[in-house]
Amino acid sequence: MKVQRIGLVGYGEVGKSFSAGLQSRVDHVSAWDLTFDAEATAFRPRDVELAHAAQAGVRACASLQALCENADCIISAVTASNTLAVAQAAAQYIRVGTLFLDLNSASPGTKQQAAQAVDAAGGHYVEAGVMASVLPHGIRVSMLLGGAHAAALAETLRGWGMDAKAVAAEIGVASAIKMCRSVMIKGLEALVIESYTTARHYGVEDQMIPTLAETFPAIDWQQTGIYFFSRVAQHGKRRAEEMREAAHTVREAGFEPWMAAAIAGEHDWVAQQALAGIFQDLPKGARCHEYADRRLAARAAKP
Repeated sequence: MKVQRIGLVGYGEVGKSFSAGLQSRVDHVSAWDLTFDAEATAFRPRDVELAHAAQAGVRACASLQALCENADCIISAVTASNTLAVAQAAAQYIRVGTLFLDLNSASPGTKQQAAQAVDAAGGHYVEAGVMASVLPHGIRVSMLLGGAHAAALAETLRGWGMDAKAVAAEIGVASAIKMCRSVMIKGLEALVIESYTTARHYGVEDQMIPTLAETFPAIDWQQTGIYFFSRVAQHGKRRAEEMREAAHTVREAGFEPWMAAAIAGEHDWVAQQALAGIFQDLPKGARCHEYADRRLAARAAKP
């Protein structure tokens, strides 16, 4: 499978990381992002994003149509809630035979709807379940692929040094693996944040956390807590969206997503606190109790 022109839809953390890793492997990398159209956004000003793309050697496209018309592989790297909308929009412009690699964290049902839109327009939809945080792995992050063209694309990606494995010819298997894993991983993040913050309120964190190590000695609960707090504070909104898709996955299986919905709520709450600036000046590597203290202070400050 020959792929020489990559078009990235979404130029956030994942888009930037993938564009950097793919530059030397293809003829050119282009990107389109909503911020390229907007005059300014709260956190990603248009001129800053365009300057980043120019410095990185990425061709910033003026529209999604322009990107689709000049790519033989489109990579969708947007928020979970935009998974289907982006696929449907790209389907209006995609050229026959163009690959569409969907990296987004969405339910099997959402991915199947996206595939229908792309394939009906003559494109070749491949779903990806991204099995770890893209940073620090970059394009070498573990990915499970699904779809009729998954095996051929996986071979191409491995030739670029990527960790891609085809798991099924049908759409939905890779995303089911990803979403079921997310219930566990994002659930553990939510549990740690809620547990540690409450323990800090009662002043028992130094007694409680060692008991976790007694039960699960393979886990460094202090460092794990630091990592979880920092990642959710930074990416809580995106994680909440992913967990709402995980809830859809559970619901599509015929069950009520009690846990997935609660996890989404916890991540969303932390994201709102981060947006309010309560973690703003915490240094990198801040300890769990520092994050917990900010949450407790924010609670105390409520009228």
